[in-house]
Amino acid sequence: MRKLHQKLKRWAAGVLDIPQDVILDLPRITMIGPLQMYVENHQGVLLFNHNELRLLLSNKGQLLVRGEKLVIRQILPEEVLLEGYIRQVQYLDPGH
Repeated sequence: MRKLHQKLKRWAAGVLDIPQDVILDLPRITMIGPLQMYVENHQGVLLFNHNELRLLLSNKGQLLVRGEKLVIRQILPEEVLLEGYIRQVQYLDPGH
């Protein structure tokens, strides 16, 4: 039933010309080279230090960002602006 629900959401996004990240509750990630990353639609910070940021993604896993001299420049309820030297961005599937 869950897969049918997801298919209907994708279909509606296509028909109504609505971005899939809005309909499917997915994160939107914008990067400026390896120096800055803006993540929208996250559910909270799970871990942060100068080398790693881990964000919860609304029951769809986690986003892991690794780098050097990482600093959170701005944080809002569903948005975060990260600066530093970003070396790795990885999506962690909740099923694994």
